[in-house]
Amino acid sequence: MAVKDRGWLPAAACAAAAFAVFQFWGNATRGYIATNSLFYWWGFQWVNADSETEHAWLVLGLSVFLFARNLRRRGADGAPATRSAAVAVAMGLLLHALAYVAQQPRLSVIGFLVVLWGILALAGGRRWAASASFPVAFMVFAIPVNALDTVGFWLRMMVVRTGAGIAHLFGIAVIRNGTQLVAPDGRYHYDVVAACSGVRSLMALSALSLFIAYLWLRPAWLRALILLVSLPLVYAGNVLRITSIILAAQWGGQVWGDRVHDVMGFGVFIVVLGGVLWIADTASRMRPEWGVAAAEPPAPAGAGVGPSAWKAAAAGIILSALTAGFLAHRSSLPLREKAGVLVAADGANPVELPAFLGSDWMGRSIQPTQVEREILPPDTGYSRKLYMSTEGPNEQVLLSIVLSGRDRTSIHRPELCLVGQGWTIEGSSTHRFSYPGGSGASFEATVLQVRRNEPGLGPVPELVAYWFVGGDQVVPSMAQRMACDAWNRVVHGRADRWAYVLLQTGAHDGEAAALARMQSVLDSTLPAFQPAGPLVATKALR
Repeated sequence: MAVKDRGWLPAAACAAAAFAVFQFWGNATRGYIATNSLFYWWGFQWVNADSETEHAWLVLGLSVFLFARNLRRRGADGAPATRSAAVAVAMGLLLHALAYVAQQPRLSVIGFLVVLWGILALAGGRRWAASASFPVAFMVFAIPVNALDTVGFWLRMMVVRTGAGIAHLFGIAVIRNGTQLVAPDGRYHYDVVAACSGVRSLMALSALSLFIAYLWLRPAWLRALILLVSLPLVYAGNVLRITSIILAAQWGGQVWGDRVHDVMGFGVFIVVLGGVLWIADTASRMRPEWGVAAAEPPAPAGAGVGPSAWKAAAAGIILSALTAGFLAHRSSLPLREKAGVLVAADGANPVELPAFLGSDWMGRSIQPTQVEREILPPDTGYSRKLYMSTEGPNEQVLLSIVLSGRDRTSIHRPELCLVGQGWTIEGSSTHRFSYPGGSGASFEATVLQVRRNEPGLGPVPELVAYWFVGGDQVVPSMAQRMACDAWNRVVHGRADRWAYVLLQTGAHDGEAAALARMQSVLDSTLPAFQPAGPLVATKALR
């Protein structure tokens, strides 16, 4: 079949229309990357070290390699796949429209990948469709996933506990303080940050493991199993790394520990990829039918482009135009909104917190930092006070309210800020605070046990509690807030101004006393900023 008979022209026309949607109406968030383009939003994070998505270049290269390899292995041209292509373009655009309204650009990326597969299927028929299925899906590993921050915290804790335990078996009395490992005599001191726990390489190692499984093995379930096996291997590799650092530092001090730290970064890759290669090779030797065949059977030759390809392309162009029109119209509409907390007269900030809480607490206003104002959208609101007890200067409670604007990225998980401020998170739990007035209303909050070394004071333990308040909901976690916010935006056309409320106090006298201080401050401040209605509704739903 001549090249000119292939579906390049209809595929190119459909691609131009669909890609215009992702370029000009691709991203609805403005909090961190102010762009309309989904391509810029995604690509920016490939070159931004803070996004921890630099492995995306590797994923892209492997995807292109796999697509070219699959094309060679499938032999002759296959039959057209116009129906599948049209369905994929339609489903991808629909997913993107929902994600755009919900302000979830990561889902928009998945929608784009589905559209991309549909265009490739339209251009090259079943041969291209089959060859592109895995490589396009493989690009999911190039999507930035913030959930890894939470995974990384627990991975760090597990790695540090296990590493310290192994060191104790060798007779090394290393002291573990949260994610810190300290020698009793002060010869070395390490804080196991995210990079040392493997979270930065987790996506890259998982992608490479699946890549190996795809090249080596045929059954899909076995490839998925290899991917799952790579996760405990990542854990084992990082335990080996931490243990090696402790042993080297114990023998040669901080200098030798630092040297092993640098070398064993590659050791994690050797452990994970070596283990995956051994498992894949063993499986293919035990069951030769599980191995990848030398070549795919030639696909049957099909007809040329024909009218059906142009019909599918026309449908894609029309759907792209309709999607663009819908998103442009939706973006211009003023969204209905409810504020999670009472708003000040300026309409932007939360209401001013009371300066005095009876005769027990006196509040001092704390202004947001310049970094906060530069990073967060300009319509983000703040209200913050540090309450000091009349019983003594050590009894203090910080109460902070951040009120989002139109963009959902105005607020984020506090764990990110705490780690950036030098705090080590040692644990997490939930606690139910009561609403004053004897109504029985209450709400659940996330409680973090944190610790930071202060000059001259040593480790300082504190307690942090936070929750999120929408127009009619109170939730204790970021995941729940995002799910509720997306539902309201898509189903009700409502963009609540969610409030992120945080309390922080010292835990030098124990967690129970710290929680009691928080509740004491809330008893006098909650009626001033947080309506009781959402609390009653939340309680009734439980």
